[in-house]
This record gives sequence, C-alpha cells and structure tokens, in this order.
Amino acid sequence: MLLRVVRTVVVAGLFLASAPAATAAAPEPPVVTPAPQSMESNGRAVRVPHQVGLVLGSGVDESSSELLRATLSRAGAREIVDRPAGLTVVAGLITDERVRGSLRAVGGEVPAQPRPEGYSLAARGGLVVLAGNDGDGVYYAAQTLRQLASPGRIAAVKVVDHPAMALRGSIEGFYGAPWSHADRLDQLAFYGDVKANTYIYTPKDDVYLRERWREPYPPGDLARLRELVTAAARHHVEFTYAVSPGLSICYSDPADLRSLRDKLASLYAQGTRSFYVALDDISYTRWNCAGDQDKYGPPGREAAGRAQAELLNAVQRGYLDTVEGAKPLQMVPTEYSDVADSAYKRVLRETLDERIVVQWTGTDVVPPSISVADARKAAEVWGRKVFLWDNYPVNDFGQTTGRLLLAPYDKREAGLHAALSGIVLNPMNQAAPSKVALFGGAAFAWNDTGYDAARTWRAAASYLAAGDPRVTEALLAFFDTQHLAPTFGEVPWQPQAPVLKAKVDAVRAQPGGRPLRDLAAYADLLAAAPERIRAGVPDPAFSAQAKPWLDALDLWGAALQSTVEGLRTGDQGAFARAKELAAEAAKIRTIPGTTRPQGPVRVADGVLDTFIAEAPNLPRA
Repeated sequence: MLLRVVRTVVVAGLFLASAPAATAAAPEPPVVTPAPQSMESNGRAVRVPHQVGLVLGSGVDESSSELLRATLSRAGAREIVDRPAGLTVVAGLITDERVRGSLRAVGGEVPAQPRPEGYSLAARGGLVVLAGNDGDGVYYAAQTLRQLASPGRIAAVKVVDHPAMALRGSIEGFYGAPWSHADRLDQLAFYGDVKANTYIYTPKDDVYLRERWREPYPPGDLARLRELVTAAARHHVEFTYAVSPGLSICYSDPADLRSLRDKLASLYAQGTRSFYVALDDISYTRWNCAGDQDKYGPPGREAAGRAQAELLNAVQRGYLDTVEGAKPLQMVPTEYSDVADSAYKRVLRETLDERIVVQWTGTDVVPPSISVADARKAAEVWGRKVFLWDNYPVNDFGQTTGRLLLAPYDKREAGLHAALSGIVLNPMNQAAPSKVALFGGAAFAWNDTGYDAARTWRAAASYLAAGDPRVTEALLAFFDTQHLAPTFGEVPWQPQAPVLKAKVDAVRAQPGGRPLRDLAAYADLLAAAPERIRAGVPDPAFSAQAKPWLDALDLWGAALQSTVEGLRTGDQGAFARAKELAAEAAKIRTIPGTTRPQGPVRVADGVLDTFIAEAPNLPRA
C-alpha cells in the first residue's frame, strides 16, 4: 500500500524523500561541536514547516525524544505528529531496517563497522534521519541535530560520527569548596550537550569518601547521590563514584576491605555501576597499621605496589565481578604524573587485573603539553592504555588562585586516542565558568584529529551566550583577560591576554593613529563586557560565580578607557583617573571558600596593569 503525505512517501515501511522542493538556500553548515568524524553538504537547507512528523523507532529513549521535540519546536514546528508530514524526522537504531532504509534513501551512509556511541545522520528535502549505532548514538545524533537546526530550517548534511575515545568528561577532584548539588545537576545536563559521557565524583572535601570513608553516608547525602546517578543516566553520562581510602586504610585488614566493599555497595544500591579507588596524594613511605608491615615488609615502592594491587584486585574480582552491570574498576595510582618506570609501577603492571583502568596526569601534575609519545610511554609502563586525568582548568594551587582559567583547551597532541582510553578534566571550584575548558576537553576526546582549539573556544562562548553574537563577543573578551594558565611549577603554559597584549604592544610601538583607535574600541568592549555578560548569559550561575572578576573588569575596563583618553589628549587627569580605578580593582577579593587561599582577583595581570602604569610615560604621536 502506498500512502502519500505532502512530499514524503512511505513505501514498504521506508521513508523516501521526494525532490527537494520547498527548500531554501542556506549558508555553509553551522559549526558542530564536537566536530563530527565526517560531515558534508547534502543539498539545500531543509525547510521546517508548521507541522512536522516525528517517527521513532527502537532505541529512542525519553531523553532523546524530548531533545528532538525541543529542537524541532525551536526551529519553528508548531505541531509535532507521530506520522509522516511535510517534514518527517525518523530516529532509531541503525539495526532497524526502516531507519536504515530511510537513511539510504536520503543519501546517508550506513557504516560498515558501526562503532559504540556512533551515529549516522542525513537531511535532505522533506526527510531527516538519525540512525544511532546504539541508544547513546541516537542521543548524540539528536545533539548534532540541535546544532544543525535554526529558526525555519535544518542544514542539509550527511554525517557519520563516533567518539575517538571511550571515556570523556570531568573529574570533580579539586581541593576547596566542592560544587553544590545544583551545580552538579547542571553540569550533567551540560555534559550531555557536549557528548561527554563520564563524571567522576571525588571532591576532596567530601569527608565520607576520604577521611571518613569507612562510615556510611547519612540518608540525606545518599539521596542526593542517587539523584545525581539518575540525572547522569538521563543525559547519557556514567556517574562514577571514587572513594579515597589511602590516608588510613590497613591493606592487610579484612575489616577494611569489607568497609570498602560496603561503601561501594551502598552506592550500587543507588544505581551506581562505575567505581573508582583513588590512591593519589598519599605517602607510600609509611604504613597505616602494623599488620601491613608484617605482611608486606618495610614500606616502599614495591611493597606499596603489592598492597595496592591486592586491594584493587579484591575489589574487582571479589565485588564488582559478583554484581550485575558493574563496569571495570578505575583507579589513580600514587605515582601518577610521569612516564619513568619504577618498582611501584612494575608491580602494578605485572599483577594488577588487566581490566582495571589506570589514570595518569601526564608528564607532570599540570603538564604544559601532552604528546602521543608521552602517552605511549605511559601505556608501556602501566601495561595498558592510560586514562588521562588532565589538571586543567583546576585553580586550587599556587598562581592559579585568584584566577578563572578560561583559555582554550590546547596543547594536547592530535592522535592521543591511539594511546589513551579517555580524558577527564579536573575543573575549577567555579562550576559554570569551568564549562569553557570542559567544552574543549569533550570536543578533543570525541575527535582529537579534527579538533580546532580556537574554533571550539569560540563555540563554547556562543554556547554560553545562547548564540547571541554580542554576548559571545563580550565573553571572548572576558576570556582573554583570564587566559593565563600556570603549571604546577608556576610556569605558564598558556599566555596572558594575547589579544589585549597585541593591541597594547601595537600602541607602545606607535602611540597614536590606527593602533590607538583599535585599542580604544577594545577598551570600550572590555568596559561593556561585564554588563553584557550579566544581562545576556542565560545561566545565572556563570555571572554569580564569575562576579569578582566581572566586577574587577568593570573597573579595569574603565581604567583602560581613561588611559586611552590620556594618550589621545595628553590629559594628565585621565591618567590619574585610570590609576585610581586600577587601585579600586586591585582591592576586589575572590569569593570565600572558592580558592585556596582567598586573595585578590587577577584580570589580565602583567598586561593590563603594566600598560596602564607605563602609559603616562609613552611618547605622544
């Protein structure tokens, strides 16, 4: 039987697109992040009429369905029906013959070897097809469609996509004030948007996973953790619970092993299926009990390796292997930040269950770069692909305190997917501003060979600005003033305020003319940026958590405007006003509890303050 509906035809259960009439010319396809493995044009943009058909096959969960409906509504659909219409959107598993046939009919590609979490998408004429290799793939296809849609149209493209790395996301592993429950729920929704699939819960200040790890969580805390587990699943994110027993554990004591299993079991009962044992930031030059001395001998690298391997293997084989659905255990070792072999690494390499996932922070605690060669060396010494714990944009140490770290995620070499099992970033105490780096980290882990740091940075700003160009411009100017990223040894691996620095350097070389006009325009942008951000970023948490830095930029921007005025006119009063404004800005302190220790906020320090101080002595053009 043939059923003819507007310009879409259903034949033998397949949705076939007719000639692409009623379409409109479109510009180049929009930027999609993470960058798909393959995306190409498929004709003229697809028009979104008032009525759209949404036909769902197998593998489409409630989250994917809600996302598709929200995307179509934002694109202009006033009525969404569950049958073919003027525009029909088909979504489901690629193993569904109806979905696969519809994909081919609209010019899409069925991959020869479908990869986990991957998908194919094609749009042309009156038909859009989303074919997921699994349920995660359907959800990620819907996230791509969200970016392809705009008011009245959907970009006509063909996409074949999958993640390069299996684990992508964040590890809440910093010191200082943990994120709030609301922060975490918001982060989980954000991870879904950027196709991140991993959230490791291990805030250092949660006493029930560190100092008091043997004790059960109070009922209220456990209920909140259950809510996080449920929310994570809704956004296709794995909630991983990480316990840190190393400060006090007695490896040889069966009672401590039972306590550890009981803690994991309490989280398993809340729906957690991914677990992690953190053995970082502890000493292996002493034991916590006499029994360990008796069993393993004097403390040291080899003895610590044997004790830890026995503990981890017991968790994997004695607990996780006995419960349904548990993922392989993850761990971070005590030696986590180099590629040199040692007796400790050798013991773990030779005796640790091969399924256990080992984390590594790079060639330093905060490495300035990470190369494929470094990751391959790490894989050799650990006897498996390592899972990168990337300590950016964490701001709980040294010269990072008083800063937001808002530079692009950069200096990680393309091709790392060959040596890494995944990447998680350790974010800032400030959850919402952390999204800038996390956006880049997720994009890199999805497609490291197609990653463009600058393009993804701009896309992150646009995401936070909900697509508003003026707010995006303001955010990028603000990000530039928070561009410096020190290493653990205090040496910056990202430069400070490169855009602003180029402009003030140009004025130093020629204190007038075009350079001064350019700086004047940029000073106006910096001065206006805080209010644009407060009014234009839909997430109120961003402005609240960035408040000290935005307040300081209000003053620094005005100080730069006065400095430009002094250079333009020679008015010494303008220079004096700039000095007063800069002094007021320097008094602003960070929010208590969000850095260690609390201190003055830093805004383009070393660039903006230096220029304002020296400007009165510059020659006039």
